Amino acid sequence: MAAPYFSQVLASQKLNGTLFNTYTTAKTVLNPTELVQIPGNYLQIGSKLRIRAWGGLSNIVTTPGTVTFQTMLGPTSTIVAWTSGALQMTTTANTLSPFMFETVLRVNAVGITTAAALIGGGVVSALNFALSSVANPTLTDGVLAVPAGSPANGTGFDSTVTNVLDFWVGFSISNAGNGVQLYDYTVEQLN
Repeated sequence: MAAPYFSQVLASQKLNGTLFNTYTTAKTVLNPTELVQIPGNYLQIGSKLRIRAWGGLSNIVTTPGTVTFQTMLGPTSTIVAWTSGALQMTTTANTLSPFMFETVLRVNAVGITTAAALIGGGVVSALNFALSSVANPTLTDGVLAVPAGSPANGTGFDSTVTNVLDFWVGFSISNAGNGVQLYDYTVEQLN
């Protein structure tokens, strides 16, 4: 007999986040109250987490650069456990154009120090995205599969201690016109 399937919401954003711009190094875009603490030894091999985010994304017109989404873990949420990779933004200026992000992460390994690892994939959709540096699509939003490149385990973490799960965003170019604001964020445990 198969094990029962269940889904449980671990985190859900209740208020719009802060608008962040003029930075490059990825940082949290979550409200501090939305951070999830995952107890030590909670994650098992095969455990799955679905992360969904919805927000506004701005980009500049000339050399817009790229944006990267990251799932962070660790006692102080500073370990890049999964990354979308650098995603190209269009050469059309956009101000808080809606974006949708979804990824499913699977625990590939558990253990101490840096033995635990996640792998995952998903999609991101916004008017701001394209495969190369071109103008906004004219018929529909750009939809990109993530990660940008071959899926691989993220940076290892210690699954035997309490880890803080966080959502970070970074830009390749610091400009007041490159920004992000999170309107909604949900983390679900899928099994």
